[in-house]
Amino acid sequence: MIPKEDRALAVELIEETHAAGARLNPACEVLAISLRTFQRWRDHGSADRRKTAARRPVRKLSSEEQDRIVEICCRPEYANVSPYVIYADLLDKGIYLASVSTMYRILRTRNLLHHRGESRPPQRHAKPPELKATGPNQVWSWDITYLPTLVNGIFLYAYVLMDVWSRKIVGWEIHTEESEAHARDFFRRVAAAHNVEGVHLHADNGNPMRGVTILVLFFSLGILPSYSRPRVSNDNPFSESLFKTLKYRAGYPRRFKDINHARRWISDFANWYNTEHRHSGIGHITPNDRHDGRAAQIMAHRNQVLQNARKDHPERWPNGQMHWQEHPVVYLNPDPTTRESIMHKSA
Repeated sequence: MIPKEDRALAVELIEETHAAGARLNPACEVLAISLRTFQRWRDHGSADRRKTAARRPVRKLSSEEQDRIVEICCRPEYANVSPYVIYADLLDKGIYLASVSTMYRILRTRNLLHHRGESRPPQRHAKPPELKATGPNQVWSWDITYLPTLVNGIFLYAYVLMDVWSRKIVGWEIHTEESEAHARDFFRRVAAAHNVEGVHLHADNGNPMRGVTILVLFFSLGILPSYSRPRVSNDNPFSESLFKTLKYRAGYPRRFKDINHARRWISDFANWYNTEHRHSGIGHITPNDRHDGRAAQIMAHRNQVLQNARKDHPERWPNGQMHWQEHPVVYLNPDPTTRESIMHKSA
């Protein structure tokens, strides 16, 4: 077998022999290669073209070039900047080593791609735990939303607490500021009106939600808190949906005159939401009906009405009748397996 580095020489010798009058086949047999191999080496170079042959990409940087990139990126003047900044600075100096992605890849391969600078490095936050509610007062969700006033830049703050299973607004308050003290007093009043022992309470990551004193209050009341990931509103979807309903409600003031105006409007909204609003997420019944255990009776009545209508005119029901049923379980931040199971049942 002729070594790779000698193949070009072999092609040259065979061509000289052929030019002198020898036939190609015997000349190739002398070097123990076939005529097809000679033609391949001559036409395509000496590289091994077999699919299983080891190849070196033509664009791959040599080990010396990679070492130079590492050496430059580790210089003291580049200790606190990213490869993007290094890349731009080198171009300004008339130097091109490799693309930015190649620089990142080489540094990552050598375990040199770490956070640079004094800023806090990015952190991964675990998804909040799955919370399951099979009845009222098991899982609550709360949040604070801004209410604009007549003065630009001045807001009122609505503290709203809801039951995830029934979607009922369990409590609300309006304040002129967002503070842990207001949140703490709010939950003291809620605890005086409801049995909060063992309730799972989910909230966003704001300061009023995670203050030390309010956490102490939660644990003293038997409330089990959980929190969304920073800047991930989907982790608290029930409160976000409630606020959308609130701010798109007909008659919602674009701006509130004062705190008394806001309190009157939110009071009317909460009463309408709990007693009149037919919530699509709970089978188009009111939150109060579900919270107080009337959902099954309402669903049965609807089904009976449909059955009677079908008996009167069966020809109008070729595909059968719709069956109303209550969904007894509500999940907050379900795990992937739970989510898949929910989608499978609803399909």
